[in-house]
Amino acid sequence: MNEHEKINYIEFPAKDIKIAKSFFQSAFDWSFIDYGDEYTAFSDAGINGGFFKSDLSTLTSHGSALVVLYSENLEETQLKIEHAGGSIIKEIFSFPGGHRFHFCDPNGNELAVWSDKNV
Repeated sequence: MNEHEKINYIEFPAKDIKIAKSFFQSAFDWSFIDYGDEYTAFSDAGINGGFFKSDLSTLTSHGSALVVLYSENLEETQLKIEHAGGSIIKEIFSFPGGHRFHFCDPNGNELAVWSDKNV
């Protein structure tokens, strides 16, 4: 695939980078490389990215873009998120083509998970 002018990297704010790393490693098995105390890069997420130290968070109600993960089993993924310390902010709902739910990580960033599999 031609990578020219394609999305290549994504960054999220995090009040507590250690908590971000713990949550995403536990819930989704992401890997991390630290670059000082105020930045960590992640991989094994489908796209590489990072977390930067900030008191801000990404919420669609504030106009942020929504990052959507894919799952083959929504209910199992939801349990992993809750067990790792995330909070479900929109329960599983149907839309044309599948089902999804929205959650916040422990730093208050909103993401979603969708599936084309039956719930």
